[in-house]
Amino acid sequence: MNRYSRDDIWRMVEEEDVEFIRLQFTDILGTMKNIAITASQLEKALKNQCTFDGTTIDGFLRIEEPEMYFYPDLDTFQIFPWRPQQGKVARLICNIYKKNGEPFEGDSRNVLRRVAAKAAEMGYEFNVGPECEFFLFHTDEEGRPTTSSHDKAGFYDLGPMDLGENARRDMVLTLEDMGFEIESSYHEMAPAQHEIDFKSDEALATADNIMTYKLAVRTIAKRHGMYATFMPKPKEGVNGSGMRLFMMLTRGGKNVFDNTEDQLGLSKEAYYFVGGLLKHMKAMTAILNPTVNSYKRLVKGYEAPVSISWSTNNRTSLIRIPDDRGSRTKIALQSPDAACNPYLAIAVCLAAGLDGIENQMEPPERITKNLFEMNKKQLEADGIELLPDSLIDAVKAMQEDTFIRKVLGGHIADTFIQSKKEEWSEYKRHVSDWELEHYLYKI
Repeated sequence: MNRYSRDDIWRMVEEEDVEFIRLQFTDILGTMKNIAITASQLEKALKNQCTFDGTTIDGFLRIEEPEMYFYPDLDTFQIFPWRPQQGKVARLICNIYKKNGEPFEGDSRNVLRRVAAKAAEMGYEFNVGPECEFFLFHTDEEGRPTTSSHDKAGFYDLGPMDLGENARRDMVLTLEDMGFEIESSYHEMAPAQHEIDFKSDEALATADNIMTYKLAVRTIAKRHGMYATFMPKPKEGVNGSGMRLFMMLTRGGKNVFDNTEDQLGLSKEAYYFVGGLLKHMKAMTAILNPTVNSYKRLVKGYEAPVSISWSTNNRTSLIRIPDDRGSRTKIALQSPDAACNPYLAIAVCLAAGLDGIENQMEPPERITKNLFEMNKKQLEADGIELLPDSLIDAVKAMQEDTFIRKVLGGHIADTFIQSKKEEWSEYKRHVSDWELEHYLYKI
């Protein structure tokens, strides 16, 4: 992570001929928002004096408390490489504060900052590496997205079968220009599906990077006449897109999860962290998989987890501990998708893991069987519970978990729950093409 002072920001703006600065933030549902200012207003922004109307953002403020303040995180200053070289555009990611100088309880970035601060008080730093999958589709004559593609490629295929290869290469180069360390990029399992993996970082920087990554991928896709979507399941009959999270806890630079004397090479903290994740997983699922569409990915047959389980290197389990040990020991959570708000997703993962450590929550026995081949009765016989299979079931589980609601804070928890109940209600009223195809001519 860069470490910038106000003087550094001023110097870069002047030397790089930056004319516009976007003050960015993320709303409760994970959508990036921004207000643009000119360089003439930079001093005001750096003094935390720029405001916006919070009533215009879903779930932010009541009408009688409209004024919100941007507090830019100077370390997030970034010049967009895809904008003009004269009169450049930069961004600053901001925390949101109230008029009285207190952090706004509806700012999801503040939630993650708060949980990361608790980890620091316990002596820990949380490091996260995401694997974000996405689809590249054609656009129509008016530039609107479709779900069509001529791509027929599969896992690790290359051009000319991989029709998104050139766009993906430009995405990688753009991300590297923005300071990302790209570890790999390739065609994923489904036609038109791709993945670009970047190096892990501490929790807040990773959440910022996920939001920046999604913006860059969509922007470069558009330049290639395509549309990039992180929708979990845009097409039936193929694998959906997930966002696996690889998590590491360190203390004083040492990996806390590693223990060479253990049979599996794992420390007590690692087991307890897994235990905390499993205990709160049903409630966390509403945050990790926050749309109706998310649960069309979490079904059998498409390499997505469906059961609440863990293993060392069993790719069919929800939580997997990859083979690497020593300083590279990580816990991988395989259920999240990129529709989530990454600040809230990483916050609940860290909080649940810390809860496991604090209360010494032993996980159940690891699962070595192929969970994708086990039916419901077999899972029940082994004491394995299933993830919620719908958005409303996940929301209900979240309502029942006082710990997760406390992590989010009352404002965000209540707003999120209400929003998702409305989404589910709207979905239930919708008459789909499937229903018309199956019932219109038969009844």
